[in-house]
Amino acid sequence: MADDVLAGYRVTRQPYYRPVADEVALFEAAYSVRMPMMLKGPTGCGKTRFVEYMAWKLSRPLITVACHEDMTASDLVGRFLLEASGTRWQDGPLALAARHGAICYLDEVVEARQDTTVVIHPLTDNRRVLPLEKKGELVRAHPDFQIVISYNPGYQSLMKDLKQSTKQRFGALDFGYPEHAVEAEIVAHETGVSAEVADKLVAIAERARNLKGHGLDEGLSTRMLIHAGSLIAQGVSPLAACGVALVRPITDDPDMRDALDAAVATFF
Repeated sequence: MADDVLAGYRVTRQPYYRPVADEVALFEAAYSVRMPMMLKGPTGCGKTRFVEYMAWKLSRPLITVACHEDMTASDLVGRFLLEASGTRWQDGPLALAARHGAICYLDEVVEARQDTTVVIHPLTDNRRVLPLEKKGELVRAHPDFQIVISYNPGYQSLMKDLKQSTKQRFGALDFGYPEHAVEAEIVAHETGVSAEVADKLVAIAERARNLKGHGLDEGLSTRMLIHAGSLIAQGVSPLAACGVALVRPITDDPDMRDALDAAVATFF
């Protein structure tokens, strides 16, 4: 029965993930004791791909929730639906994962309101339960259930941060942009461009990342480099591809655009 319920959430093909340290072994150890895990790092650095890879490696279904400020506790745990024959309870993604033994991944969890995220607390300590108050049911987490959250510490503020009572329930892994050679390897693999082109794209990104806090709110992500490389692989000129995928999305400031365009021109 559980297999049928979670069939659509199974990761059936191995996602490409290039380990950069001991994060795979650490996550496996955490899963063996069902420790809730928190992935911290800038946008587009591989956090979501890592969770997908680990779900595949551990042979567990993966239920992903993209958190946002309008998300309510009912969006996570479930609600009654009104039908012609009456009302029917529908589990939310968190209840579905807890009931049937999936990994539940809350992406960018700080985007959700703090009064929403506290519903995960009973699942992230020794109780491992989820109260469905509207239904009057206490869901005891399946032995295979694990909860994983991610967020970008660079966007922290007094209004958007996790409570200490939430943070201290999790183990944490820090993610960042890989070192030059590894990032170039990832870009080349994901896009099909040559190692030389991938190397140049990473060099452009490294220059831009030095401008974070000096005109840019965020550096160029590995994801953006893959977008640029994918365009180049389709025959788009490198200058045009970098303009579309790297420079234009990250800033509207004319001077900053000129500076980034000049950086691109030095490599292509």
